[in-house]
Amino acid sequence: MDTASAVAAVGPRAALAAPDFRKYQVARFLLVLGVQMQSVAVGWHVYSLTQSPLHLGYVGLAQFLPAILLSLVTGDTADRFDRRRVLLVSFSALALCALLLFGLAWGGVSTVWPLYGVLVLLGVARAFTGPAAHSLVPHLVPAEHLSSAVALNSTIFQVSTIVGPSLGGLLYGPLQAAGVYALCALMMGAAVLGIASMEVRTGRMEHSTRSWDRLVAGLRYVGRQKVVFGAISLDLFAVLLGGAVALLPVFAQDILLTGPWGLGLLRSAPAVGAALMAVSLAFFPLRKNAGVIMFVSVALFGMATIGFGLSRHLWLSLLCLVMLGAADMVSMVIRLTLVQLATPPEMRGRVSAVNMVFVGASNELGEFESGVTAEWFGATRAVVLGGVGTLLVVALWAWRFPELRRVARVEDVSSEWGAELDSPVAV
Repeated sequence: MDTASAVAAVGPRAALAAPDFRKYQVARFLLVLGVQMQSVAVGWHVYSLTQSPLHLGYVGLAQFLPAILLSLVTGDTADRFDRRRVLLVSFSALALCALLLFGLAWGGVSTVWPLYGVLVLLGVARAFTGPAAHSLVPHLVPAEHLSSAVALNSTIFQVSTIVGPSLGGLLYGPLQAAGVYALCALMMGAAVLGIASMEVRTGRMEHSTRSWDRLVAGLRYVGRQKVVFGAISLDLFAVLLGGAVALLPVFAQDILLTGPWGLGLLRSAPAVGAALMAVSLAFFPLRKNAGVIMFVSVALFGMATIGFGLSRHLWLSLLCLVMLGAADMVSMVIRLTLVQLATPPEMRGRVSAVNMVFVGASNELGEFESGVTAEWFGATRAVVLGGVGTLLVVALWAWRFPELRRVARVEDVSSEWGAELDSPVAV
Protein backbone atom coordinates (compact mmCIF):
# COMPACT_ATOMS: atom_id res chain seq x y z
CA MET A 1 0.00 0.00 0.00
CA ASP A 2 1.44 3.41 -0.93
CA THR A 3 1.67 6.32 1.51
CA ALA A 4 -1.39 8.11 0.15
CA SER A 5 -3.53 4.99 0.48
CA ALA A 6 -2.26 4.39 4.01
CA VAL A 7 -3.19 7.90 5.10
CA ALA A 8 -6.62 7.54 3.48
CA ALA A 9 -7.21 4.27 5.35
CA VAL A 10 -5.88 5.41 8.72
CA GLY A 11 -7.25 8.98 8.75
CA PRO A 12 -10.89 8.27 9.70
CA ARG A 13 -9.94 5.73 12.39
CA ALA A 14 -7.26 8.02 13.81
CA ALA A 15 -9.72 10.91 14.06
CA LEU A 16 -12.34 8.78 15.83
CA ALA A 17 -9.68 7.46 18.23
CA ALA A 18 -9.48 10.88 19.89
CA PRO A 19 -11.93 10.88 22.87
CA ASP A 20 -12.81 14.58 22.66
CA PHE A 21 -13.41 14.29 18.92
CA ARG A 22 -15.91 11.49 19.58
CA LYS A 23 -17.65 13.45 22.34
CA TYR A 24 -17.82 16.50 20.11
CA GLN A 25 -19.36 14.53 17.27
CA VAL A 26 -22.03 12.99 19.54
CA ALA A 27 -22.93 16.41 20.94
CA ARG A 28 -22.93 18.00 17.50
CA PHE A 29 -25.08 15.18 16.10
CA LEU A 30 -27.72 15.72 18.77
CA LEU A 31 -27.64 19.49 18.32
CA VAL A 32 -27.89 19.40 14.52
CA LEU A 33 -30.57 16.71 14.70
CA GLY A 34 -32.64 19.02 16.89
CA VAL A 35 -31.93 22.06 14.72
CA GLN A 36 -33.00 20.21 11.57
CA MET A 37 -36.20 18.90 13.12
CA GLN A 38 -36.92 22.39 14.38
CA SER A 39 -36.25 23.88 10.94
CA VAL A 40 -38.87 21.67 9.30
CA ALA A 41 -41.37 22.49 12.03
CA VAL A 42 -40.71 26.24 11.70
CA GLY A 43 -41.06 26.15 7.92
CA TRP A 44 -44.38 24.29 7.98
CA HIS A 45 -45.59 26.31 10.96
CA VAL A 46 -44.87 29.66 9.25
CA TYR A 47 -46.30 28.61 5.88
CA SER A 48 -49.45 27.23 7.51
CA LEU A 49 -49.98 30.61 9.23
CA THR A 50 -49.21 32.80 6.19
CA GLN A 51 -49.44 30.78 2.94
CA SER A 52 -46.74 33.17 1.67
CA PRO A 53 -43.30 32.27 0.26
CA LEU A 54 -42.14 35.76 1.22
CA HIS A 55 -42.62 34.92 4.89
CA LEU A 56 -40.50 31.80 4.37
CA GLY A 57 -37.84 34.19 3.10
CA TYR A 58 -38.15 36.21 6.30
CA VAL A 59 -37.29 33.03 8.23
CA GLY A 60 -33.88 33.04 6.58
CA LEU A 61 -33.42 36.79 6.92
CA ALA A 62 -34.13 36.73 10.66
CA GLN A 63 -31.33 34.21 11.16
CA PHE A 64 -28.87 35.88 8.77
CA LEU A 65 -28.92 39.44 10.10
CA PRO A 66 -27.32 38.56 13.48
CA ALA A 67 -24.56 36.67 11.67
CA ILE A 68 -23.59 39.62 9.50
CA LEU A 69 -23.96 42.20 12.27
CA LEU A 70 -21.96 40.19 14.81
CA SER A 71 -19.38 38.65 12.46
CA LEU A 72 -16.39 40.62 13.76
CA VAL A 73 -17.30 40.00 17.40
CA THR A 74 -18.05 36.27 17.06
CA GLY A 75 -14.77 35.46 15.35
CA ASP A 76 -12.79 37.48 17.87
CA THR A 77 -14.63 35.73 20.70
CA ALA A 78 -13.53 32.33 19.36
CA ASP A 79 -9.90 33.50 19.34
CA ARG A 80 -9.85 35.31 22.70
CA PHE A 81 -11.84 32.82 24.80
CA ASP A 82 -11.68 29.08 25.24
CA ARG A 83 -13.51 27.67 22.24
CA ARG A 84 -15.13 24.83 24.19
CA ARG A 85 -16.63 27.34 26.62
CA VAL A 86 -17.94 29.45 23.75
CA LEU A 87 -19.68 26.36 22.34
CA LEU A 88 -21.08 25.52 25.77
CA VAL A 89 -22.76 28.94 26.01
CA SER A 90 -23.99 29.01 22.41
CA PHE A 91 -25.39 25.45 22.56
CA SER A 92 -27.23 26.43 25.75
CA ALA A 93 -28.69 29.46 23.97
CA LEU A 94 -29.93 27.26 21.12
CA ALA A 95 -31.66 24.99 23.63
CA LEU A 96 -33.30 28.06 25.17
CA CYS A 97 -34.58 29.16 21.74
CA ALA A 98 -36.18 25.75 21.25
CA LEU A 99 -37.93 26.15 24.60
CA LEU A 100 -39.21 29.59 23.56
CA LEU A 101 -40.59 28.18 20.30
CA PHE A 102 -42.30 25.45 22.32
CA GLY A 103 -43.88 28.06 24.57
CA LEU A 104 -45.21 30.06 21.61
CA ALA A 105 -46.64 26.98 19.89
CA TRP A 106 -48.11 25.62 23.10
CA GLY A 107 -49.77 28.98 23.69
CA GLY A 108 -51.38 28.88 20.23
CA VAL A 109 -49.54 31.83 18.65
CA SER A 110 -51.56 33.08 15.67
CA THR A 111 -49.06 35.53 14.15
CA VAL A 112 -45.55 34.88 12.86
CA TRP A 113 -43.77 37.92 14.32
CA PRO A 114 -43.06 36.36 17.74
CA LEU A 115 -41.58 33.39 15.90
CA TYR A 116 -39.28 35.74 13.97
CA GLY A 117 -38.18 37.28 17.27
CA VAL A 118 -37.04 33.88 18.54
CA LEU A 119 -35.36 33.17 15.20
CA VAL A 120 -33.31 36.35 15.60
CA LEU A 121 -32.11 35.07 18.99
CA LEU A 122 -31.40 31.71 17.37
CA GLY A 123 -29.36 33.52 14.70
CA VAL A 124 -27.30 35.20 17.42
CA ALA A 125 -26.54 31.83 19.04
CA ARG A 126 -25.61 30.28 15.70
CA ALA A 127 -23.37 33.25 14.90
CA PHE A 128 -21.22 32.44 17.95
CA THR A 129 -21.44 28.68 17.38
CA GLY A 130 -20.01 28.62 13.85
CA PRO A 131 -16.53 30.16 14.33
CA ALA A 132 -15.90 28.33 17.61
CA ALA A 133 -17.01 24.97 16.17
CA HIS A 134 -14.99 25.23 12.96
CA SER A 135 -11.85 26.45 14.73
CA LEU A 136 -12.11 23.78 17.46
CA VAL A 137 -11.77 20.74 15.17
CA PRO A 138 -8.02 21.24 14.43
CA HIS A 139 -7.40 20.99 18.21
CA LEU A 140 -9.05 17.57 18.39
CA VAL A 141 -7.08 15.61 15.75
CA PRO A 142 -3.49 15.53 14.39
CA ALA A 143 -2.87 17.90 11.46
CA GLU A 144 -2.17 15.03 9.06
CA HIS A 145 -5.67 13.68 9.67
CA LEU A 146 -7.52 17.00 9.45
CA SER A 147 -8.85 16.42 5.92
CA SER A 148 -10.37 13.08 6.95
CA ALA A 149 -11.65 14.65 10.18
CA VAL A 150 -13.37 17.42 8.19
CA ALA A 151 -14.96 14.79 5.95
CA LEU A 152 -16.06 12.75 8.98
CA ASN A 153 -17.32 15.90 10.63
CA SER A 154 -19.36 16.58 7.51
CA THR A 155 -20.54 12.96 7.34
CA ILE A 156 -21.95 13.04 10.85
CA PHE A 157 -23.49 16.43 10.14
CA GLN A 158 -25.14 15.10 7.01
CA VAL A 159 -26.44 11.99 8.79
CA SER A 160 -28.14 14.25 11.30
CA THR A 161 -29.55 16.36 8.47
CA ILE A 162 -30.92 13.20 6.86
CA VAL A 163 -32.59 11.88 9.99
CA GLY A 164 -33.62 15.26 11.43
CA PRO A 165 -35.90 16.61 8.69
CA SER A 166 -37.51 13.22 8.05
CA LEU A 167 -38.12 12.72 11.76
CA GLY A 168 -39.41 16.27 12.12
CA GLY A 169 -41.80 15.82 9.20
CA LEU A 170 -43.10 12.48 10.49
CA LEU A 171 -43.58 13.74 14.05
CA TYR A 172 -45.21 17.03 13.05
CA GLY A 173 -48.48 15.27 12.27
CA PRO A 174 -49.06 13.56 15.64
CA LEU A 175 -47.12 16.02 17.84
CA GLN A 176 -47.74 19.28 15.98
CA ALA A 177 -45.27 22.15 16.25
CA ALA A 178 -45.21 22.29 20.07
CA GLY A 179 -44.29 18.62 20.43
CA VAL A 180 -41.49 18.84 17.88
CA TYR A 181 -40.06 21.96 19.53
CA ALA A 182 -40.10 20.25 22.95
CA LEU A 183 -38.23 17.22 21.62
CA CYS A 184 -35.68 19.52 19.96
CA ALA A 185 -35.08 21.27 23.28
CA LEU A 186 -34.34 17.92 24.96
CA MET A 187 -31.83 16.95 22.26
CA MET A 188 -30.06 20.31 22.47
CA GLY A 189 -29.90 20.02 26.25
CA ALA A 190 -28.18 16.64 25.87
CA ALA A 191 -25.71 18.26 23.44
CA VAL A 192 -24.86 20.85 26.10
CA LEU A 193 -23.98 18.05 28.53
CA GLY A 194 -21.77 16.44 25.89
CA ILE A 195 -19.76 19.62 25.32
CA ALA A 196 -19.43 20.10 29.09
CA SER A 197 -17.83 16.63 29.39
CA MET A 198 -15.00 17.39 26.91
CA GLU A 199 -11.51 17.81 28.36
CA VAL A 200 -9.92 19.93 25.60
CA ARG A 201 -8.99 23.50 26.53
CA THR A 202 -7.82 25.78 23.77
CA GLY A 203 -7.24 28.77 26.02
CA ARG A 204 -6.69 32.21 24.56
CA MET A 205 -5.25 32.02 21.04
CA GLU A 206 -5.02 35.75 20.32
CA HIS A 207 -3.14 38.01 22.75
CA SER A 208 -3.13 41.29 20.83
CA THR A 209 -4.72 44.27 22.59
CA ARG A 210 -5.34 46.38 19.47
CA SER A 211 -9.10 46.04 19.33
CA TRP A 212 -10.06 47.31 15.86
CA ASP A 213 -7.03 45.87 14.05
CA ARG A 214 -7.66 42.56 15.78
CA LEU A 215 -11.32 42.50 14.84
CA VAL A 216 -10.80 43.22 11.14
CA ALA A 217 -7.72 40.98 10.81
CA GLY A 218 -9.85 38.07 9.59
CA LEU A 219 -11.45 40.18 6.86
CA ARG A 220 -8.08 41.50 5.75
CA TYR A 221 -6.56 38.04 5.70
CA VAL A 222 -9.34 36.58 3.58
CA GLY A 223 -9.32 39.60 1.27
CA ARG A 224 -5.61 39.19 0.54
CA GLN A 225 -5.67 35.44 0.12
CA LYS A 226 -7.02 35.09 -3.39
CA VAL A 227 -7.48 31.33 -3.24
CA VAL A 228 -9.31 31.47 0.10
CA PHE A 229 -11.42 34.44 -0.97
CA GLY A 230 -12.25 32.80 -4.29
CA ALA A 231 -13.35 29.54 -2.63
CA ILE A 232 -15.50 31.26 -0.01
CA SER A 233 -17.09 33.76 -2.39
CA LEU A 234 -17.81 31.04 -4.98
CA ASP A 235 -19.88 29.21 -2.39
CA LEU A 236 -21.57 32.46 -1.36
CA PHE A 237 -22.89 33.52 -4.74
CA ALA A 238 -23.54 30.05 -6.14
CA VAL A 239 -25.70 28.90 -3.21
CA LEU A 240 -27.19 32.38 -2.75
CA LEU A 241 -28.63 32.15 -6.26
CA GLY A 242 -29.19 28.40 -6.41
CA GLY A 243 -30.68 27.78 -2.98
CA ALA A 244 -34.11 26.15 -3.14
CA VAL A 245 -34.41 24.93 0.44
CA ALA A 246 -36.51 27.89 1.62
CA LEU A 247 -39.19 27.08 -0.94
CA LEU A 248 -39.52 23.38 -0.10
CA PRO A 249 -42.75 23.94 1.90
CA VAL A 250 -44.24 25.54 -1.24
CA PHE A 251 -43.14 22.66 -3.47
CA ALA A 252 -44.29 20.05 -0.93
CA GLN A 253 -47.77 21.51 -0.49
CA ASP A 254 -48.63 23.25 -3.77
CA ILE A 255 -46.55 21.59 -6.52
CA LEU A 256 -45.76 18.02 -5.44
CA LEU A 257 -48.97 17.78 -3.37
CA THR A 258 -47.53 16.10 -0.27
CA GLY A 259 -47.83 16.92 3.43
CA PRO A 260 -45.28 17.50 6.21
CA TRP A 261 -43.90 14.00 5.60
CA GLY A 262 -43.07 14.99 2.01
CA LEU A 263 -41.40 18.15 3.23
CA GLY A 264 -39.30 16.05 5.59
CA LEU A 265 -38.18 13.81 2.72
CA LEU A 266 -37.34 16.80 0.54
CA ARG A 267 -35.33 18.42 3.35
CA SER A 268 -33.47 15.16 3.95
CA ALA A 269 -32.62 14.41 0.32
CA PRO A 270 -29.68 16.83 -0.06
CA ALA A 271 -28.18 15.41 3.13
CA VAL A 272 -28.45 11.87 1.73
CA GLY A 273 -26.32 12.83 -1.25
CA ALA A 274 -23.95 14.85 0.92
CA ALA A 275 -23.51 12.02 3.45
CA LEU A 276 -22.75 9.45 0.75
CA MET A 277 -20.21 11.79 -0.80
CA ALA A 278 -18.69 12.68 2.58
CA VAL A 279 -18.12 9.00 3.39
CA SER A 280 -16.45 8.55 0.02
CA LEU A 281 -14.22 11.57 0.56
CA ALA A 282 -13.27 10.46 4.08
CA PHE A 283 -11.82 7.20 2.77
CA PHE A 284 -10.74 8.42 -0.67
CA PRO A 285 -9.59 12.04 -0.26
CA LEU A 286 -9.11 14.21 -3.31
CA ARG A 287 -5.47 13.87 -4.34
CA LYS A 288 -5.28 16.06 -7.44
CA ASN A 289 -7.08 18.76 -9.41
CA ALA A 290 -8.96 19.93 -6.30
CA GLY A 291 -9.56 23.40 -7.73
CA VAL A 292 -11.04 22.14 -10.99
CA ILE A 293 -13.16 19.59 -9.13
CA MET A 294 -14.54 22.37 -6.94
CA PHE A 295 -15.72 24.35 -9.97
CA VAL A 296 -17.25 21.25 -11.57
CA SER A 297 -19.09 20.34 -8.37
CA VAL A 298 -20.61 23.83 -8.06
CA ALA A 299 -21.71 23.65 -11.71
CA LEU A 300 -23.40 20.30 -11.00
CA PHE A 301 -25.09 21.96 -8.02
CA GLY A 302 -26.60 24.55 -10.38
CA MET A 303 -27.74 21.91 -12.88
CA ALA A 304 -29.39 19.84 -10.12
CA THR A 305 -31.18 23.00 -8.92
CA ILE A 306 -32.62 23.56 -12.39
CA GLY A 307 -33.75 19.94 -12.54
CA PHE A 308 -35.51 20.24 -9.19
CA GLY A 309 -37.30 23.41 -10.25
CA LEU A 310 -38.66 21.74 -13.38
CA SER A 311 -39.66 18.45 -11.72
CA ARG A 312 -43.31 17.61 -11.03
CA HIS A 313 -42.70 14.14 -9.57
CA LEU A 314 -41.62 13.51 -5.98
CA TRP A 315 -39.11 10.79 -6.88
CA LEU A 316 -37.42 12.98 -9.51
CA SER A 317 -37.32 15.95 -7.15
CA LEU A 318 -35.70 13.78 -4.48
CA LEU A 319 -33.12 12.52 -6.99
CA CYS A 320 -32.22 16.07 -8.02
CA LEU A 321 -31.83 17.09 -4.40
CA VAL A 322 -29.61 14.07 -3.68
CA MET A 323 -27.36 15.09 -6.58
CA LEU A 324 -27.41 18.68 -5.35
CA GLY A 325 -26.26 17.62 -1.88
CA ALA A 326 -23.47 15.40 -3.20
CA ALA A 327 -22.10 18.18 -5.38
CA ASP A 328 -22.28 20.70 -2.55
CA MET A 329 -20.39 18.33 -0.22
CA VAL A 330 -17.41 18.11 -2.57
CA SER A 331 -17.19 21.89 -2.72
CA MET A 332 -17.63 22.24 1.05
CA VAL A 333 -14.90 19.75 2.01
CA ILE A 334 -12.41 21.43 -0.32
CA ARG A 335 -13.33 24.88 0.96
CA LEU A 336 -13.28 24.04 4.68
CA THR A 337 -9.99 22.13 4.47
CA LEU A 338 -8.38 24.89 2.45
CA VAL A 339 -9.54 27.62 4.86
CA GLN A 340 -8.34 25.73 7.95
CA LEU A 341 -4.91 24.83 6.57
CA ALA A 342 -4.30 28.27 5.07
CA THR A 343 -5.03 30.08 8.34
CA PRO A 344 -2.67 30.46 11.33
CA PRO A 345 -4.14 28.83 14.49
CA GLU A 346 -4.44 32.15 16.34
CA MET A 347 -6.61 33.57 13.52
CA ARG A 348 -8.85 30.59 12.79
CA GLY A 349 -11.74 31.96 14.86
CA ARG A 350 -11.86 35.27 12.99
CA VAL A 351 -11.32 33.71 9.57
CA SER A 352 -13.95 31.06 10.37
CA ALA A 353 -16.31 33.90 11.31
CA VAL A 354 -15.78 35.47 7.89
CA ASN A 355 -16.38 32.07 6.31
CA MET A 356 -19.55 31.61 8.37
CA VAL A 357 -20.86 35.00 7.28
CA PHE A 358 -20.39 33.97 3.66
CA VAL A 359 -21.99 30.58 4.32
CA GLY A 360 -24.81 32.22 6.26
CA ALA A 361 -25.34 34.66 3.43
CA SER A 362 -25.51 31.82 0.94
CA ASN A 363 -28.00 29.89 3.09
CA GLU A 364 -30.16 32.23 5.17
CA LEU A 365 -29.87 35.26 2.88
CA GLY A 366 -30.36 32.88 -0.02
CA GLU A 367 -33.62 31.80 1.59
CA PHE A 368 -34.72 35.42 1.70
CA GLU A 369 -33.73 35.91 -1.95
CA SER A 370 -35.67 32.77 -2.90
CA GLY A 371 -38.74 33.94 -0.98
CA VAL A 372 -38.70 37.36 -2.68
CA THR A 373 -38.18 36.00 -6.21
CA ALA A 374 -40.85 33.33 -5.63
CA GLU A 375 -43.27 36.05 -4.54
CA TRP A 376 -42.51 37.95 -7.77
CA PHE A 377 -42.14 35.17 -10.36
CA GLY A 378 -43.51 32.02 -8.73
CA ALA A 379 -41.61 29.19 -7.05
CA THR A 380 -40.69 27.28 -10.22
CA ARG A 381 -39.26 30.26 -12.08
CA ALA A 382 -37.39 31.40 -8.97
CA VAL A 383 -35.60 28.06 -8.58
CA VAL A 384 -34.78 27.66 -12.29
CA LEU A 385 -33.46 31.20 -12.59
CA GLY A 386 -31.36 30.62 -9.48
CA GLY A 387 -29.80 27.50 -11.00
CA VAL A 388 -28.94 29.38 -14.19
CA GLY A 389 -27.41 32.13 -12.07
CA THR A 390 -25.21 29.54 -10.32
CA LEU A 391 -23.83 28.35 -13.66
CA LEU A 392 -23.01 31.93 -14.63
CA VAL A 393 -21.20 32.45 -11.32
CA VAL A 394 -19.08 29.34 -11.91
CA ALA A 395 -18.02 30.60 -15.32
CA LEU A 396 -17.18 34.07 -14.00
CA TRP A 397 -15.22 32.79 -10.97
CA ALA A 398 -13.27 30.28 -13.08
CA TRP A 399 -12.07 33.24 -15.17
CA ARG A 400 -11.59 35.64 -12.23
CA PHE A 401 -9.70 33.26 -9.88
CA PRO A 402 -7.19 31.24 -11.92
CA GLU A 403 -5.24 30.60 -8.68
CA LEU A 404 -8.16 28.56 -7.37
CA ARG A 405 -8.35 26.58 -10.60
CA ARG A 406 -4.69 25.65 -10.27
CA VAL A 407 -4.97 24.20 -6.75
CA ALA A 408 -3.89 20.58 -7.03
CA ARG A 409 -3.92 19.24 -3.44
CA VAL A 410 -5.54 21.10 -0.55
CA GLU A 411 -3.09 19.36 1.80
CA ASP A 412 -0.26 21.33 0.17
CA VAL A 413 -1.80 24.55 1.45
CA SER A 414 -0.40 25.92 4.71
CA SER A 415 -0.63 28.99 6.90
CA GLU A 416 2.81 29.98 5.57
CA TRP A 417 0.83 31.71 2.83
CA GLY A 418 0.24 34.43 5.40
CA ALA A 419 3.89 35.49 5.07
CA GLU A 420 3.35 36.30 1.41
CA LEU A 421 -0.17 37.66 1.30
CA ASP A 422 0.28 39.56 -1.93
CA SER A 423 2.25 36.89 -3.77
CA PRO A 424 0.86 34.27 -6.16
CA VAL A 425 0.29 30.90 -4.52
CA ALA A 426 2.33 28.04 -5.88
CA VAL A 427 0.49 24.73 -5.84
